[in-house]
Amino acid sequence: MKRTSGKSFTKRVLWSVAAILILCLIYGIFYINSLIPIITGYPAKYLCSAVFVSGREQAEVEAMDLHFSFLKYTRNVVSFQDSSVTSSFLWGKSKAVFRKGFGATLLRDVSENELRKIKFPFIPPGYNQDSVAWPLGNLMPSKNTNIDTIKLEEITEKLMDDEAYNGHAFAFMVVHKGIPVMEAYQPQFNSKTRFLSWSMAKSFTNTLAGILVKEGKWDINQPANIPDWKNDDRKTISINNLMQMQSGLQWNEDYGNRSDVTQMLYCQSDFAKFAYQQPLQVALGTKWYYSSGSTNVVNDLIRKTIGNDREYYQFAQSRLFGKIGMPDAVFEVDASGTQVGSSYLYATARDYARYALLYLQDGVFKGERILPEGWVKNSTTPASDSKGLYGSLFWLNKSKRYPSAPEDMYSCDGHDGQHIFMIPSRELAVIVLGFSHKPDHAMNFDALLGDILGAIK
Repeated sequence: MKRTSGKSFTKRVLWSVAAILILCLIYGIFYINSLIPIITGYPAKYLCSAVFVSGREQAEVEAMDLHFSFLKYTRNVVSFQDSSVTSSFLWGKSKAVFRKGFGATLLRDVSENELRKIKFPFIPPGYNQDSVAWPLGNLMPSKNTNIDTIKLEEITEKLMDDEAYNGHAFAFMVVHKGIPVMEAYQPQFNSKTRFLSWSMAKSFTNTLAGILVKEGKWDINQPANIPDWKNDDRKTISINNLMQMQSGLQWNEDYGNRSDVTQMLYCQSDFAKFAYQQPLQVALGTKWYYSSGSTNVVNDLIRKTIGNDREYYQFAQSRLFGKIGMPDAVFEVDASGTQVGSSYLYATARDYARYALLYLQDGVFKGERILPEGWVKNSTTPASDSKGLYGSLFWLNKSKRYPSAPEDMYSCDGHDGQHIFMIPSRELAVIVLGFSHKPDHAMNFDALLGDILGAIK
């Protein structure tokens, strides 16, 4: 009897262990399955843009930019026949397609044929950059400013060749008193290469908002007027609240797992809709927290304000890019057709330098006022709960985040270490692009800025 009872107990234990193992296996499969759209969507979209927008080689991108986590195990197929990339992992796959003017778009809840029917309404800039003087064009002026170019060359060698500041910069520019005094690239890149902005695109969203304000089409302090919000407390959220990252909407910006931002970028077709469907988590204007979703809501509002997709796609080109010498910039769209102002702008290092000049010159470029008076000051005024860290889609140094730089410095910051630093008091802009924020090897931007500032006589 005792022996039978012992066998029965052992059997129950074995069944319990087996049940637990089966449940763990089911959970593991379920969890991996939930990650697969992200694991395959990231490399499909990233590689499609890198190859067809930036002109990079697949092997180089996979070895540098995509060699981490599960992504390094994906199988990526680049098709030059239909300008697409398909990425596979286990039982899942994702496809991104390239369209001229629109860049790369991940196929989510939309057919490829449907997307390819939409053509980008190009507007010729009316000038040839290679025959026009800087800053509108590429004919460079003399580097005659009071900056020590020999020191700058030493800094550049330390940055680009020796990785003495850590990270791995693809491109580097220094602009002093409006003049490019240093420009350097890794061998596979050049002045015509378009580089991914990541979240530097948020600042460009600020610019487009400013242009709408100048044209009398927006009051950023008025409610955003989103239909989904009209019957609850979200109805009072303003455009300014969204741009200052103090909307109160629930959001998780963690890129390391299945979070709101990774779901938005790699699982959704309409990024703004995903963001504005989030509930209110805290009282409006009481808490600052970073949200790519909020920025995409602003871009959706820009689209709705313009009201015509042809004019919408031409808006950034005609009102901004063409006017400041970056006509070849590509503002990518999600599958719904809205420009991804949180993350997906492609432009050259010189383009980003020109953009810095627009803000260093208080919104004026070559004598033309692009932004309304006071807009730059408003954009660089700290959001109330940011502790001097953030303004309106610009990062600030009022918190002394970079101790070696003056407090009046502000910047456009992007994932993986993309940066446009602007220091008005020193008439200085510093652009660093590339994979400059490698895991466990993050670039020491404070040391880099301190050395550059030390080169000004």
